[in-house]
Amino acid sequence: MILPEKLAAFALMSAAASLVPGPSMLFIMGQAIWRSGRSGAAALAGVQLGYVWWWFLAAIGLGTLATASPIALHVLAFGGACYLAWLGFSAIRGAGGAGGQQLRAGKRSSNAFRDGIFVAMSNPKSLVYIVALLPPFVDARNAVVPQLVLLALIAMAIDVVVGSVYILAGSGLARAMTSGATRVWVDRAVGAIFLVIACAILADLVFG
Repeated sequence: MILPEKLAAFALMSAAASLVPGPSMLFIMGQAIWRSGRSGAAALAGVQLGYVWWWFLAAIGLGTLATASPIALHVLAFGGACYLAWLGFSAIRGAGGAGGQQLRAGKRSSNAFRDGIFVAMSNPKSLVYIVALLPPFVDARNAVVPQLVLLALIAMAIDVVVGSVYILAGSGLARAMTSGATRVWVDRAVGAIFLVIACAILADLVFG
């Protein structure tokens, strides 16, 4: 099974990633602001259902890799930690980026649940993100698929909580996230969290 400290680090990373809204969270926020909280909740449910597709593909790919070559999964874990560190540096360097423009570019929708599924499934970067960041938290010595299911449940649960906060906060939170000063500090905090977790993972891989 996955060590408790790795689960905690994964949960922290997932929460930090969800706090800075990407395309899916911006869509959810847009639905809540432009239509209603109920529409935002439907969009959130649709997005999570769409993410199941990418988690399924990740489980198949990483599960096969772990069976064929545990060493390859370890190398991939090292690469994932480096990728996480790069994301941290990028978040700090690009703090206060184009979040506001993305939010204002959101579209109205008559079927938030259906469109939420399409928004999640039409973003192949989700698979790259999942596959790149999961290996550092997976123990190749044990069955990989059950571990991925657990990580998926944790990530999706956190995403639902953060998404619900966005929905409840509505326009007030939208204004805060489009504020340059607020966005800079949020991006820097997320980047710092990513860097700390990446360093901890790398230390464990090298010295553990």
